Amino acid sequence: MRDSTRDPGPYPAGPGPRPSPEPGEGARVSIVAAGCWGLLAMVVLPGFVLFSADTRTGPALLLQCVVVLHTGGALAWTLAGATARVMAFGFWLFSYIWFGLAPLAMLATDSYPLAFRTDEGTAVTACAIVEAGLLAYTVGAVLAGYGARHPATLLGPVLARRVSPARMLLLCLFALAVAVVLIPGQGGLGAFFTSRQAVNESAAAGGEESAGRAVATWTLSAPAFWALLALLHVPRGPGGDRLVRGLRWALLPLLLALNVVVNNPISQPRFWAGTVLLTLLFAAPALRRPRGFRIATAAILTAVLVVFPYGDYFRNDKRDPVQVVSLAEQFTTNGDYDAYQQLQTGVSVARDEGLAPLGALGPPLFFVPRAVWDGKPEDTGIRLARHAGYRFDNLSAPLWIESYLWGGFPAVVLVFGLYGALGRRIDDVRHRTRELGGTLAVLLVPALAFFQLILLRGSLMASMGPLALLVLVGLCVSGRGDYRERGGTGGRPAAPVSRAVVGTAAHDEPRARDRVSGSPVHE
Repeated sequence: MRDSTRDPGPYPAGPGPRPSPEPGEGARVSIVAAGCWGLLAMVVLPGFVLFSADTRTGPALLLQCVVVLHTGGALAWTLAGATARVMAFGFWLFSYIWFGLAPLAMLATDSYPLAFRTDEGTAVTACAIVEAGLLAYTVGAVLAGYGARHPATLLGPVLARRVSPARMLLLCLFALAVAVVLIPGQGGLGAFFTSRQAVNESAAAGGEESAGRAVATWTLSAPAFWALLALLHVPRGPGGDRLVRGLRWALLPLLLALNVVVNNPISQPRFWAGTVLLTLLFAAPALRRPRGFRIATAAILTAVLVVFPYGDYFRNDKRDPVQVVSLAEQFTTNGDYDAYQQLQTGVSVARDEGLAPLGALGPPLFFVPRAVWDGKPEDTGIRLARHAGYRFDNLSAPLWIESYLWGGFPAVVLVFGLYGALGRRIDDVRHRTRELGGTLAVLLVPALAFFQLILLRGSLMASMGPLALLVLVGLCVSGRGDYRERGGTGGRPAAPVSRAVVGTAAHDEPRARDRVSGSPVHE
């Protein structure tokens, strides 16, 4: 169905094909919806946090209220938006909960999940760092939005790459072969349904080092995830794909079973298991459109607030009974919300040890062995844990404090300004090509959007390996696409291409019409 209202989305001008907008998509952000979401995010939920505990006041708490209003308002605007901006949603979801509500509860009650404590001045500085990053991200996204109607010269061709049937089949076979080889060394199938502790202990009993266990885990998880995702969304050419369709139906049960084993929330971190599940959901055509996006993101926000805190039930073999507590108590006692406290610890590190600009080289050069690079920067999470005197070092190091330790407030502003601009352009390219099945814009962008929760929580050094693997596997399983023709920036009309998804007929997909010939184009 076509909407007579002109779509304000970022479609370039030109004679190429253009996906038809969803009814009502051309309208501006719904003020009523934004107001309702804003009331919930900026008034109701903070009210539950503040009034469920004995509230204390101070400069840090007042500044934190500004952070809550900023993150809550931006999240509400994203949820009520006229386009499905999944990168923006992932950023503001994390910022609102981990740096909005959680610090609000900590500062209001003067209670924190970890033992290390700082003074009021450090707390004020930490809040200022958070707000500086949020402001820079907002400005970067807004400035990038002014160029939304112009083609993304670098991102466009990359995200327009389409899944190759031959490469998809090779990846499926590779994922299954790797599983046969590595799963026995990880403790067998049973270890993946006990706890993460059991998997680590089984691998350690076999003499495997922690670094080797991490490599084995991600070598199992990422290819299995991408194989299933590509299998579900491999495009079909005009000549048909009877052989590929038969192989797809044969491989689908095996890949589903493999992902249940290696990517379940029992043996995998919740952030990664959530990334896998949400990417599979958001790659579906219905959730690429604003209406489906709004419903799904509302459900995710509810799940993160209500279900996520209890998702670590399977982390260890010894499990205590689940106790439902208030939001304020959950934020101030659960170590999963240590991001703001770790930011305070980082401010203390900067004050005592100074800034370390060379630390910025660590994340992009994560693959260089320490045996080769003697002065390789230390993982920031480990550095913060050592400064605080903890005997454990599996702690977060948010992007805010990573960048602050590189160069203070200027580094925070630069990093988050670029991050906001990049996220906005990625969302714009995905919006342009949302009806074209099997592209990286449809498949990789949701994975990046939800993986960024791991990236934002940190540490960067620990996150870069999985992120690189996630992107590289996607590039390897896809072939070159034609962004200029499909984006409509000029050139001849795109050839008719249909896509086949298991259980979905090609004629059920939305259609666009060639603006030159008027003939339908299956997308």
